[in-house]
Amino acid sequence: MTDMAELKKRKDPLNLAIVHVDPDAFVANYVSWLEITAFIKAQRLGEADIPADGNTPALSPAQMKTPGVHDVGNDAVFAFGMTAAMKADKAAVDKVEQALLESLGKEFPGSLGLWHFRAAIDAPVTLEDFVGQAAKKMLTCDIPPPPLRAKENWSAGLRFFEKARRSNFIYEIMYPLAKWTRERWTETSEKGVAFLHHIEDNIPVLREALEDPRNDQAFVANLLLKLAPAVDMELNEEYQGFLRSLARRN
Repeated sequence: MTDMAELKKRKDPLNLAIVHVDPDAFVANYVSWLEITAFIKAQRLGEADIPADGNTPALSPAQMKTPGVHDVGNDAVFAFGMTAAMKADKAAVDKVEQALLESLGKEFPGSLGLWHFRAAIDAPVTLEDFVGQAAKKMLTCDIPPPPLRAKENWSAGLRFFEKARRSNFIYEIMYPLAKWTRERWTETSEKGVAFLHHIEDNIPVLREALEDPRNDQAFVANLLLKLAPAVDMELNEEYQGFLRSLARRN
């Protein structure tokens, strides 16, 4: 069964591992995800036929080093690192890294993605730089002081939101992100309103945003849009329109 049904069969347990931050399940299902995505891509390019036995071929050591496999690996490892960061579960990330190092070697697919969570990047440039550095702080429980906390939470939330939307695991990241966003901004509403800009205007906006009971993409988009002024962040009209469209539920 080397088709989209097999893709779903292999992705589902990885989805759950990412949502629940389960390092053992992630490692157990990681290589099979690399194999099926690589095989389907090769099929589409006319570079592979369905095997006679119907089984998805294993990846050779040379195939494990190809850019396409590494891109898929980076995406999956990044997704796991993001959800682990939102739970401050550094041990889970360490366990995944160690297991992949032992089984696949130093240059394992996903190693570059993980690098962004480990390196000290003084001047972030790419989205991955920003997300990795924010996640690094979360994993080490490096909590900003109260006057800076709301703004840093908003900025981290925006970067995570943008990264999630580019991932094969958008929904698996977005649900934990919505829960994390709600927790951080509930904390702000209870303990940190004194550090918001234009307090009288923005406290009602914050409370109204938190009244939405659903933890999904629309909740996160709406909160990012509505609370940008509260942390003195300016979004251009195009980006405001983008968030506004995502905040609507059909």
